[in-house]
Amino acid sequence: MDINVVVTGFTLGISLILAIGAQNAFVLKQGLKREHVFAVCFICALSDAILISAGVAGFGAIVKQFPLIEQVSRYAGAAFLFGYSMMSFKSAFTNQHKMEAKGEEVGNLTSALLTCLAFTWLNPHVYLDTVVLLGSISTQYEGEQFSFGLGAVLGSFVFFFSLGYGAQFLIPIFKNPKAWQVLEFIIGAVMLSLAISLLV
Repeated sequence: MDINVVVTGFTLGISLILAIGAQNAFVLKQGLKREHVFAVCFICALSDAILISAGVAGFGAIVKQFPLIEQVSRYAGAAFLFGYSMMSFKSAFTNQHKMEAKGEEVGNLTSALLTCLAFTWLNPHVYLDTVVLLGSISTQYEGEQFSFGLGAVLGSFVFFFSLGYGAQFLIPIFKNPKAWQVLEFIIGAVMLSLAISLLV
């Protein structure tokens, strides 16, 4: 197992889910309310693990049959990361936003889990980020796809549990738009560096 590849997968996995979205806001709100935090975080992370594994395993098998896919996915992945980084940089310098815990009131465990599953599996971007993007990037690490996928899965678990249980510490910080500007800039820098690494 190549630790560097694990770290790369970990970094990219976290970067892809750092953006403000309905799922993250829901996890944050559950953390602030201290309701079903473990279950919600686990469902989010497990869902990512399933999708990432499917992407890594699927693309690995397909590329063996069609080597041209590796080249196409390399440039497509780089283009996506570059575009994502530009959006993050633009957001950092032009937007004034903050994290707000929005969503329906959830009282019982069943409702919380169903809402969490909906935020995860009904979001079309999750398939692009996990199955397509991470799956395509994993093909760059011949023989180390498992290490890359493991890193991305660990990134999801670390992020969601940190967000859920650290919500009471994070919310005072990210109510400040300046904090989000810094975060968006960091995300942009990470995405840009990963895009360049695919082309070099």
